[in-house]
Amino acid sequence: MKIPASELPLQPGGQIYHLGLHPEEIADHIIVVGDPGRVENISRRFDTVEIRRQNRELVTHTGTLRGKRISALSTGMGTDNIDIVMNELDALANIDLKTMEVKPEHRTLNIVRIGTCGALQPDIPVLSPIASEYGFGFDGLMHFYQHGPGFDEAIVEAFVKHTGWGEKLPYPYCAAGSKELLDRIGFDMVHGITASAPGFFGPQGRNVRAQLQFPDLNSRIDSFNYNGHRITNLEMETSALYGFGQIFGHNLFTVCLAIANRVTHDFASDYHKEMDNLIQTVLDRIF
Repeated sequence: MKIPASELPLQPGGQIYHLGLHPEEIADHIIVVGDPGRVENISRRFDTVEIRRQNRELVTHTGTLRGKRISALSTGMGTDNIDIVMNELDALANIDLKTMEVKPEHRTLNIVRIGTCGALQPDIPVLSPIASEYGFGFDGLMHFYQHGPGFDEAIVEAFVKHTGWGEKLPYPYCAAGSKELLDRIGFDMVHGITASAPGFFGPQGRNVRAQLQFPDLNSRIDSFNYNGHRITNLEMETSALYGFGQIFGHNLFTVCLAIANRVTHDFASDYHKEMDNLIQTVLDRIF
């Protein structure tokens, strides 16, 4: 079935609309980051860089590392941006942009997110890397898509019951990440469920001037435990990444540096050395 131009728009030169890329300009191994400035920090460690593209906050560098092609790509912040990035990455991999038809053979991407987060457990020190076993969404994005077998409804039901989740809040969802990437890259890191919120302040329980509708929500979240799985951290992208990984059949993994602990109220204003070390660790282990 041919996909209409309105459903998958392209630029005049045939590039995918938002990322501004041709299919051959992405690698099978992709590191995604929120911050556009972090792309250069990653790609300077490549052996070669052959592609540099930017459209708005979406920056892509593709090159080689140890003889294999690799891309670094910035998504910006939030699951709404992930909706764009993941749909367009999958289109670059699995849709013929000339005929606008799905390719007969599936191309699987290995996508690793490196980000920052706030820890939700008092025993996780600031500046710890946290590897995400599951992405738990508070944003509602994945309910616009049909869920596959990699979504865990039992965890969601237990969570809603435990927290007394407000009926005016988006209903949560939970998707598993790639165990193979988790074991390869995050084997010596803190493991847990990563929750993704649709904002930085109120949705993550930050009470500054606007009064919160659910001021004790974080304490309900961090006390949740499902068969030994606990919610270790809060950020803004992983749930959508893992959800699309399950839907499209790609391998997704997130590791975030905890720059704050929301329970102990610790905060690391300077975390650049630790972030540099985490980037290098991921690059050392990604292949």
